[in-house]
Amino acid sequence: MGFKSVQDEKLWYSIGEVSSMLELPASTLRFWEKEFNSIKPRKNKKGDRFYSKNDISLLKTILYLTKTKGFTLQGAKNAMKDNLIKEIETATIVNTLQNIRRRLIEIREML
Repeated sequence: MGFKSVQDEKLWYSIGEVSSMLELPASTLRFWEKEFNSIKPRKNKKGDRFYSKNDISLLKTILYLTKTKGFTLQGAKNAMKDNLIKEIETATIVNTLQNIRRRLIEIREML
């Protein structure tokens, strides 16, 4: 489970971009949107979803809790409700460390 980095200059990301970034199917993102009230992507008239950086941060936290820590969706909901800030910080740290590891492996392969 690795996260691809989020570009800082964009304010909104399409569901396809977020799906690719988190390496999850779009259907999972739509399902999590129904399960977690805190995820509220904007929708245009056509119904296309656009996620903010905050939405992406919450999705990364859910992904971390379910895939890395092995929580069920209900367990992730409870953990986020009880310790949202701590869980977001932990997911952010894990994401940063995974990106550093990936870069170091790339550097090692170039040598």
